[in-house]
Amino acid sequence: MATHSLAASPQTVRRGMFDASFPPVLTVQPGDTVVLQSVSGSPLVMPPPDAGFKVPPALDDILAANLPSLGAHIVTGPVAIAGAEPGDVLEVQIDAIDLGADWGYCAFHPLIGSLPEQFPFRDVSHIPVDVAKKTCKLPWGPELPLAPFFGVMAVAPPPAYGTISTREPREHGGNLDNKELVAGSTLFLPVWVPGGNFSAGDGHGVQGDGEVCINALEICLTGTFTFKLHKGGGASKPLLRIPRAETPTHYISMGLDADLDLAMKKALQEMIAFICERTGWTAAQAYKTCSLAVDFKVTQNVNGEKGVHGMLRKGLLF
Repeated sequence: MATHSLAASPQTVRRGMFDASFPPVLTVQPGDTVVLQSVSGSPLVMPPPDAGFKVPPALDDILAANLPSLGAHIVTGPVAIAGAEPGDVLEVQIDAIDLGADWGYCAFHPLIGSLPEQFPFRDVSHIPVDVAKKTCKLPWGPELPLAPFFGVMAVAPPPAYGTISTREPREHGGNLDNKELVAGSTLFLPVWVPGGNFSAGDGHGVQGDGEVCINALEICLTGTFTFKLHKGGGASKPLLRIPRAETPTHYISMGLDADLDLAMKKALQEMIAFICERTGWTAAQAYKTCSLAVDFKVTQNVNGEKGVHGMLRKGLLF
């Protein structure tokens, strides 16, 4: 098993877009580990030069390159995993997440977020980060402990989609914004193209469920990922159709839809299916069990396709 490094640069990132046709910038073997650098920021949210923050040179280089863009996310990749084929499942073990800057930002902008009618203007806060303490100090007062995670983790989308924005989370993953996916957790993604083609970005230092104003603490991060491959039955018999995850303490189902009620239904249906797979129980038994033992939470409410995730504590049922 080998360890690879993938730095963020104008040659290794895309701005705000996914496409099955994007070629990989790195190819690894199943079982390999990749240390992947991601950066976050745009000209609208960069701190002023006299603020005293250290902007990673990679971020300056990427912004200066004026790359084509469909949105604000800067995603590093794709990384191909040799032997991955449509219908397989890519297991992404999140081994470590390290802070990549001494600042982050939180902002809202007109026409987006959960309350656009109440906040029809732009407001950007630059937030100091204590890398050693893993805390941030809000300009209006409190200090918050950090729990860093990647808002965007994805394989390439189905080829029929063409070029799509990174804003909406979909069956290939993407802008999931699931704060449970910290170091030590694992994300399972259905594979849609040969190689899978994994990308990550949209680093978050800390976030509340819902991400209501449309930003978390947006920050540069470096992630250490180990990739495992589970072979499926081909594109017609996929092992998985929507991302799942697990942490050291919980199994996680996900539901994505523009309608929050439908996102909830999908997360519930996914959890019922998961419980049935593990136990052999009937769907009716699993349905009642979800009502008794599974917590469903709003992952995010602001990305067009909204998210709900169900959390089942490990060891409670099996």
